[in-house]
Amino acid sequence: MKKLFILVSFSLISIIHADAQRLKGLLNKISKDTSSGSSVSKMINAAAGLSKDTMSTNTIASGLKEALQIGTERGAAKLSAADGFFKNAALKILLPAEAKQVETKLRALGLGKQVDNAILSMNRAAEDASKSAAPIFINAIKRMTIQDAVGILKGGDFAATNYLKGKTTAGLTEAFRPVIEQSLAKVGATKYWNTLFSTYNTFSTQKVNTDLSAYVTEKALFGIFQEVSLEEQKIRKDPAAQTTALLKTVFGK
Repeated sequence: MKKLFILVSFSLISIIHADAQRLKGLLNKISKDTSSGSSVSKMINAAAGLSKDTMSTNTIASGLKEALQIGTERGAAKLSAADGFFKNAALKILLPAEAKQVETKLRALGLGKQVDNAILSMNRAAEDASKSAAPIFINAIKRMTIQDAVGILKGGDFAATNYLKGKTTAGLTEAFRPVIEQSLAKVGATKYWNTLFSTYNTFSTQKVNTDLSAYVTEKALFGIFQEVSLEEQKIRKDPAAQTTALLKTVFGK
């Protein structure tokens, strides 16, 4: 019995000594590999079965911010150019649906040119307002947190656009409205609209919004976010739109 006890004790001491030697070797390996600050992280990633190419959250955040900045700048530039709205079949601002009957009657009376001028003035106002969009977008992008960025990357196809909608709609509305009002006033569109539809509303049960500036502002905001969403899709899915190394790293995998 005594011999058995001595044998077991000796075996335990040997195992503990071997484990200590392995631990010492591992610590020595870590301490020697000081050439890279990520050596410990690499060992942990390897132990966890993660790829050595796993992106850091900082890389993801930087990539998302760059993508958003490029996408919003491209979108705003397109819509703020001459005919950015007017010759864009998907975004061209027309008279509201409830005013369609009025438009038909005006054209029948030979006032088609006046209607066309009103439509052109609305689109020109939206194009003017879009020039102020990029700085507002960029300010929101700068405030994006790492958690926001990771959520956007893992979110749906329009996650970035939806994020910007939540962060910039109020600011864009505030910036767009006075520009649109001024642009419409230059051609007398607001006065004409108010006079025409205020009179029309007194005889019709289907009322038309007499606030032309509000209507054009709403349509301009829809257009700018629609264009940003298209740019987001390109950057997410089209390698040709991933124009920087960072975009390729984050979206190219």
